[in-house]
Amino acid sequence: MLTRRQFIDRMLALGLSSTSILALLEVVACAPKPATPAATLASGASPTAPSTNAPKPTLPAATVTQPPVMAVSSSTAVPPISTAAPQAYLSVARGDDPAVLVQRAVKALGGMERFVKKGQSVLVKPNICVAYHGPEYAATTNPQVVAALVTLCREAGASSVTVMDHPFGGTAEQAYKISQIGDAVKAAGGQMVVMGSAKFRDSPIPEGKDIKKWLVYQDALKFDVIIDAPIAKHHDLARLTLAGKNLMGLAENRGNLHPNLGERLVDLYTLFKPKLIVVDAYRILMANGPTGGNLNDVKLAKTVIASHDIVAADAYATTLFGLKPDAISYVKAGAARGIGTADLNSIKIEEINA
Repeated sequence: MLTRRQFIDRMLALGLSSTSILALLEVVACAPKPATPAATLASGASPTAPSTNAPKPTLPAATVTQPPVMAVSSSTAVPPISTAAPQAYLSVARGDDPAVLVQRAVKALGGMERFVKKGQSVLVKPNICVAYHGPEYAATTNPQVVAALVTLCREAGASSVTVMDHPFGGTAEQAYKISQIGDAVKAAGGQMVVMGSAKFRDSPIPEGKDIKKWLVYQDALKFDVIIDAPIAKHHDLARLTLAGKNLMGLAENRGNLHPNLGERLVDLYTLFKPKLIVVDAYRILMANGPTGGNLNDVKLAKTVIASHDIVAADAYATTLFGLKPDAISYVKAGAARGIGTADLNSIKIEEINA
């Protein structure tokens, strides 16, 4: 081991100035203790036999400690998209089989493994708002879409996959049965949960702009992953029900969310932070939503939209109705708040014919 004096003499012999030597000593003193003395010298020089032909040393990058990269909690982070990554930012699958459309759309994003890790608990939140009509009326999410999501989550190693909603028309048990979602989920290995009123409690919304707390279903905050799986349909007040509005099913006093609806729904986004959005547009309700009831109002679009970005997914869904993203208050507000992008020209969209 060289003494400080020997080290200075060695560096002077190599032609290093006294100012540079002092700076080097300061860096070495502050750096983590190296495994061997040689690690603190420039150009791999040995502490006992320096090369007389070695170049003049400079401050070696290896001695500068970089700050650690802080990991973001998996319960809140949106999986990042690398600009160099092959996966799409948003995918649109079209074809005859709803389950295949879901599989292909999610695969284009990098697969369910990107969103669900082994051992994680998953909540799939479809729209099961009423117990009046079967899936052919396009008031509730297609049961094959929901079942396909459950299957993909199980295959990705999820410890559990729960499906639930809080209907405003009829009981949950009735809605789960008539929508056909209950049977489809059970067959796929998921579990249906009836959302009891006692579990809706005031929760703070730290990132809320218009609402700072709201009555929300407490168990929904405990899942590792939330997948937002709405059906795209007309709504008489909001114009459209899409992924952003679908999260209202996890809240109480929903009528009181409608004043300044766009900002308030964005506030809910920041609380629940869904990691994956899968919009069921296999059948879409073009009028008389949200409950429908007339098959003449239903359009067979045979489409599924998927993205990690709730704003982008909803922005694309608006185009199926001949609208622009800024026509929907919560899409416009989400883009303005930086929750996601409504500029479809700025992102990589993969169109799939399945």
